[in-house]
Amino acid sequence: MNFETYPFEKLNQLLESVIPNTAYSPLSLTIGEPQFETPKFILDALNEHAELLNKYPKTSGEKVLRDGMLTYNKVRFGLILTNAQIIPTFGTREVLFNFPQFLLHDIEDPVMVFPNPFYQIYEGAAKACRAEVIYLNLNASSDFQPVVDEVALEKADFVILNSPNNPTSSVMSMEDLKKWVLLADKHDFVLMNDECYADLYLDEPLPSLLNASIEVGNIDFRNILVINSVSKRSSAPGLRSGFIAGDADILKSYMVYRTYVGCATPLPLQHASAAAWADQEHVAVFREKYKKNFEIAKEILGIDSPQATFYIWLKVEDEIAFATRLYESYNLKVVPGSFLGREGAGKGYVRLALVYEAEKTREALVRIKLCLENI
Repeated sequence: MNFETYPFEKLNQLLESVIPNTAYSPLSLTIGEPQFETPKFILDALNEHAELLNKYPKTSGEKVLRDGMLTYNKVRFGLILTNAQIIPTFGTREVLFNFPQFLLHDIEDPVMVFPNPFYQIYEGAAKACRAEVIYLNLNASSDFQPVVDEVALEKADFVILNSPNNPTSSVMSMEDLKKWVLLADKHDFVLMNDECYADLYLDEPLPSLLNASIEVGNIDFRNILVINSVSKRSSAPGLRSGFIAGDADILKSYMVYRTYVGCATPLPLQHASAAAWADQEHVAVFREKYKKNFEIAKEILGIDSPQATFYIWLKVEDEIAFATRLYESYNLKVVPGSFLGREGAGKGYVRLALVYEAEKTREALVRIKLCLENI
């Protein structure tokens, strides 16, 4: 398979021969990995169940984990899901890669649709499926919302949305989500929303695609799915705890497929994840940290805060030149937007991941301002 080089490897190649200014300590705003400590109650649950490493985990997940996830969906979104409507997963990256292979295996000339720019695993999955790709281009002219082309959607077998969005931080409204649910029904494609940043809202809680499905009368979530993860919300990416939820008929067959994949979550991690999913208070603490970081960005760069995520999609004249100059002059790494998109998407932007405490975030943003002023 001919996979595209990952964005961070492209960045390493770009900066390989660049000598950074050692007057500044190294900083990186590249990877969306929270740098805050994982809450103690999650670590305690992990430690308390460490002895369970001597047992094989079930692919379907233990009751304690499923209950934690069901509690999360009830408290956070008001969703009363059944066990048939949710599957615990080993994070969401593995789902995004293997679910399309499961779903599209028996379809001749499959077609996948997803936003552009994008989380690169979407593209990797399409390549693994030998699927044709149709892009939902995210542009400033449409506030980085996916523009609907119904002629193209007539060909679609599987559509991925990503709201709140990585890398642009755009958020789809309930009305927009409802329109996509109706489009999935009209054109008979499977629709998934990648909701891994849904809990990192700055002000008002954001709806799930499953809420939108109920709103338009699709109460059984026919052809509608969501994925979510504790990585961002709980500052616990190492737990690799996620879920896929929605259409029970699709999930029943996918569960059988997953027994062959061999990606069940170890039992100590399941117990720690269950604790993380069931608790909402610790997430509010992290939201405040990200909100403070965006306030600092407003102060230093004059940038309005997005509705959600911890990303800034910063407009620059030349993203490659800017990323190179920023590293050379200020020892700070950011990702050029063109590394995250295709066919020109992302050109003229860099992505900043504000994943540090306020002091380090301020330091990084000051360097970016200096770089912008000294172009």
